[in-house]
Amino acid sequence: MKNNRFANAIRALSMDAVQKANSGHPGAPMGMADIAEVLWRDFLNHNPTNPQWADRDRFVLSNGHGSMLIYSLLHLSGYDLSIDDLKSFRQLHSKTPGHPEYDYTPGVETTTGPLGQGVTNAVGMAIAEKSLAAQFNREGHSIVDHYTYTFLGDGCLMEGISHEACSLAGTLGLGKLIAFWDDNGISIDGEVEGWFTDDTPARFEAYGWHVLEVNGHSREEIKAAIEAAKTKTTKPTMICCKTTIGFGSPNKQGTHDCHGAPLGTEEILATRKALDWNYGDFEIPADIYAGWDNKTNGQAAEKSWDKKFAAYASAFPELASEYKRRINSEMPSDWEAKSTLYIADLQADSANIATRKASQNCIEAFAPMLPELLGGSADLAPSNLTMWSGTKAITADDASGNYLHYGVREFAMSAIINGMALHKGFVPYGATFLMFMEYARNGLRMSALMKQRAIQVFTHDSIGLGEDGPTHQPVEQIASLRLTPNMDTWRPCDSVESAVSWKSAIERTDGPTSLIFSRQNLKPQPRDEQQLADVAKGGYVLLDSAAPAEIILIATGSEVQLAVEAHAELTAQGKAVRVVSLPCTDVFETQSTEYKESVLPAAVAKRVAIEAGIADFWYKYVGLNGKVIGMTTFGESAPADQLFEMFGFTVKNIVGTVNAL
Repeated sequence: MKNNRFANAIRALSMDAVQKANSGHPGAPMGMADIAEVLWRDFLNHNPTNPQWADRDRFVLSNGHGSMLIYSLLHLSGYDLSIDDLKSFRQLHSKTPGHPEYDYTPGVETTTGPLGQGVTNAVGMAIAEKSLAAQFNREGHSIVDHYTYTFLGDGCLMEGISHEACSLAGTLGLGKLIAFWDDNGISIDGEVEGWFTDDTPARFEAYGWHVLEVNGHSREEIKAAIEAAKTKTTKPTMICCKTTIGFGSPNKQGTHDCHGAPLGTEEILATRKALDWNYGDFEIPADIYAGWDNKTNGQAAEKSWDKKFAAYASAFPELASEYKRRINSEMPSDWEAKSTLYIADLQADSANIATRKASQNCIEAFAPMLPELLGGSADLAPSNLTMWSGTKAITADDASGNYLHYGVREFAMSAIINGMALHKGFVPYGATFLMFMEYARNGLRMSALMKQRAIQVFTHDSIGLGEDGPTHQPVEQIASLRLTPNMDTWRPCDSVESAVSWKSAIERTDGPTSLIFSRQNLKPQPRDEQQLADVAKGGYVLLDSAAPAEIILIATGSEVQLAVEAHAELTAQGKAVRVVSLPCTDVFETQSTEYKESVLPAAVAKRVAIEAGIADFWYKYVGLNGKVIGMTTFGESAPADQLFEMFGFTVKNIVGTVNAL
């Protein structure tokens, strides 16, 4: 394979770019070049002139540190990624950042770098493909018919998330998911046999995968393995590829010296000689470019699909229209009117219910309007209340449903949802207790980083869950979510705010939303028409005083009712008090300066924030001279009412705190 000039082009570009940047990982691209060459030139169905073609195969480089592999592939096959872009590898504002970043580089399907999440995104993409196909394909009309391919390394397999995701992938029988393990035995610290001795083939067979083992430098074996993988329609396939990291480097291949550092000028010269690559830095001969270029074939493949879709649209016009709407992330034409009416009707509802129940009611109301709403829970559906009357579970045998039982796999759930969102065609949501967002934290961060419409439902939102104790009682989690850039975090106080938060999350197409709901029942709050409209602004005046306010109480969630009751007592004492409900500080901060001033006038310095979460976050709203009734410790195991009294979440303490001001 040393004379495979098409693969050697990848090796040359990778080592040259890393050397020029004096930073990067040449070993993985050089070791996986042969696998990539076979997959991309013989099998991958894609169109470089339209990277967003709906029925393209998806390719995910889970071992994202080897980013020069995918950049080389994209450049060589004809994407809008020039040789100058490769020369700008890892430089400011380049299209070739250190790890593949979604929406930076045409053809990059997802951001990879945190190991294990790429393969998990791929699982999400494969679920989306299988489910979308089950919902839309009809006999003689397969408009959804593509594969998801992913490369991964030892690090991805060591990360716990890969166990979660690959176990579920086997259970769901994702036959169009094909993974390639770069089995090179090397990680940053050296030879992995000192810390990674899993029997990986046996592990994946136990998950229910189809497992193949090949020489990762044999074109014939790699091609035969991919062909065999495609015959297994009921199982995902793991192709274990025995490779040499840094393949072609005479003095560094097979060692950790080429894992995360440039080869060096002398070693690059020696590698060129060993590979019989007689070209200069970043020089690719015309015949290699011609052999790699996929623009013509890609355009032909898309045109062929367009004809198939036209025939489908002729036979099933309503289905075709619905498919296009969903793939383009468009809302149904009647969505705005129906969702707005639902929220308005809720204002007349006087029932005391937990906001987790209000959330379930929202799903019950909204899901029939949105067949793309695809839910799930990490083994907590009876507590998270994420199922509705039309729930149908997705299974290996029938993927046409709208619900996934993720099992106790919070991290995988968050990253699988990211993969579904990236695939398009679904508005995915998952659920767990707020405390267990800690298991999923990095997946949530990746949602925000990639600006994906991923909805997270978090219930049991405070010490109010009671007897389960401090291991289950969230304290710092809400603040952590609010501090995550591009994450909208809602903590509603009643059914109306819950519905507005769901509507906002569904309509948001430029980032994720966390919806935080209570276990305990909460009272509905009266609002006039203007207040009802202002809920969507993330913060508004819920109660005011006859005279200009001299004190402002700010609250969210279950603590809004306490602020309302304290308002009554303080008003009776002759104080002019305003109550501000601030269910989503992220959305509130995007409002005009004039609106924010109308809600929280700078002239009113006497402010008290009340929330059963970490106190520190709220000083940005109350100032150093204001007061925060919040948590500064972890919770305790006891009934909720005892805990609220113990930690000061009482009307008496609010009134006393205001008077102390």
